[in-house]
Amino acid sequence: MDESLEDWRNGGFGLYLHWPFCASKCPYCDFNSHVAARVDQRRWQAAFLSEIDRIGAETRGRILDTVFFGGGTPSLMEPELVAAVLDRVRATWPMRNDAEITLEANPGSIEAGRFRGYRQAGVNRVSMGMQAMNDADLRRLGRLHTAAEARAAFEVARAEFDRVSFDLIYARQDQSPQDWAAELKAALALAVDHLSLYQLTIEEGTAFGARHAAGGLRGLPVEDDAADMYALTQDICAAAGLPAYEVSNHAREGAESRHNLIYWRYGDYAGIGPGAHGRLTLGGRKFGTQTPTAPQVWLERAEAGNGEAPREELGLTEQADEYLLMGLRLAEGISLARHEALAGSPIPGDAIRDLRELGMIETNADRLRATERGRAVLNAVIRKLAA
Repeated sequence: MDESLEDWRNGGFGLYLHWPFCASKCPYCDFNSHVAARVDQRRWQAAFLSEIDRIGAETRGRILDTVFFGGGTPSLMEPELVAAVLDRVRATWPMRNDAEITLEANPGSIEAGRFRGYRQAGVNRVSMGMQAMNDADLRRLGRLHTAAEARAAFEVARAEFDRVSFDLIYARQDQSPQDWAAELKAALALAVDHLSLYQLTIEEGTAFGARHAAGGLRGLPVEDDAADMYALTQDICAAAGLPAYEVSNHAREGAESRHNLIYWRYGDYAGIGPGAHGRLTLGGRKFGTQTPTAPQVWLERAEAGNGEAPREELGLTEQADEYLLMGLRLAEGISLARHEALAGSPIPGDAIRDLRELGMIETNADRLRATERGRAVLNAVIRKLAA
């Protein structure tokens, strides 16, 4: 059999479920999240179960490696809904013995009883949106919780789960590299085994985007300071035993997010819920899947039997480009042979040579990886290799 037809097996198979509702909309957020006064969770449960049945029938017999509840704020889901979803997942796919089941949470929605319910349902990893560790910046970011509440929520999560990650945003208004270094060291003293550290980006279509376009959001770091913060992040986390395994993600060895590794290693994943994307290989053909972003539209389509938009088949060249784009985000890089099997030809030797001489990439046997210097300008490196 042509290896490219089953290429997804190199990355694994995961399930992503999107819960689109939040208590409030953060001004920097460009995710598909919505504020609703009331959500009929039983109705949403039935829709999730129906979609699991539909996709399960197409992928019958596959071993499921991971499940990820993302959002939005999945910690607003009732534990009974999470339990019903996971019961149906286990009845639909054989799961690896140590399957990773992650639920995203916001500190303001964390309380001990609810988290005990998630653990009993089968969740074994929590990813918490802390975002900043001081009250002034939390207010600027539109967060509803205080720094003290975030720390208390983190302790509640740690009491229930062995694996707890949290997110921070840096390059914030009036934040110096020295400020960030101190905050990051405080975060590492709190962290268990995983941190996601994102540079603040101003996205069109967000409240921050509109404010920035109107001349607001003063005090954002200049480009050199933001670059210094990125470099500091790499050095401080590595020294603390949580090196970067991906551009924005740091973990102790063995504690990497296995679900996100499926994306970056270009495996297959089913996407369920409004705005969820997926990649599914069916009958030797790889498809990109997506769903309507409006919660009510998705809900009604799922209730009618199919919550997806029409699928798009991905050609081998597109797959090779996506594998390059995703895989070079990882410290481990990509397999040259795997890329060649998808692309039909090797990456041009002169592009590899030029980037290697510039110190942007390293090659070792079958592996090509971006160096720390190369990951800081990764888009340029990928453009050169994909040309």
